[in-house]
Amino acid sequence: MIAIAVDDEPIALDVVRSLAAKVPFLELKECFTDAFKAMDYLQRNSVDLLFLDIKMPDITGIDFLKSLNKMPLVIFTTAYSEHAVTSFELDAVDYLLKPFSLARFMKACNKAHELYGFRNAGNSKEYMFLKTGYEQVRVLFSEIEYLEAAGNYITFKLHDREVVSRMTMVEVENLLPTGKFVRIHRSFVIAIAKIEKIERHQVTLRGRALPVGGAYLPNLEAISKQ
Repeated sequence: MIAIAVDDEPIALDVVRSLAAKVPFLELKECFTDAFKAMDYLQRNSVDLLFLDIKMPDITGIDFLKSLNKMPLVIFTTAYSEHAVTSFELDAVDYLLKPFSLARFMKACNKAHELYGFRNAGNSKEYMFLKTGYEQVRVLFSEIEYLEAAGNYITFKLHDREVVSRMTMVEVENLLPTGKFVRIHRSFVIAIAKIEKIERHQVTLRGRALPVGGAYLPNLEAISKQ
């Protein structure tokens, strides 16, 4: 996995660099004290995982993440605990409270690596299995019209039925094949092939209008240019 780290404190970056060197599946390419240089790097390079501080002088980690068009997996690193809920609402893989140990760092990296593996495996399959209650239900990607998140559950809206599974949006996105689905809102991911009409504030598919969040407009603009 290719990773970068962003933190305004050089000492904090040294800690991440030292710990990352002990993770065999992780390659920490760059470390940035300047968040805007990190943004520029992310626009020009493919990155799988981002270690991101929250309290930075020019821009918060939360706003930094919201500004990205293509979002890598994210692990927040911070000395403050009050942003934990917000970070998970943004589908962060994990939230490391400074100072953190190697064991805690490894746990977060292992979680990211598992999600990364799900993402790559999903690209070569035509289906996935969803746990619903005590059952595992097979769902073809071609069946999915859109996904709707509510709390800790995702509802998969299929052509003729619904399947509800306990999981986060970031877990789902990493299971879906690249290029076939797009996130349009904190609560909605839609199948690109099912889109009938794109407007600035909503997308219509099979007669159903779904809202578009401002942060996700670039995703739709990229599709309309294809």
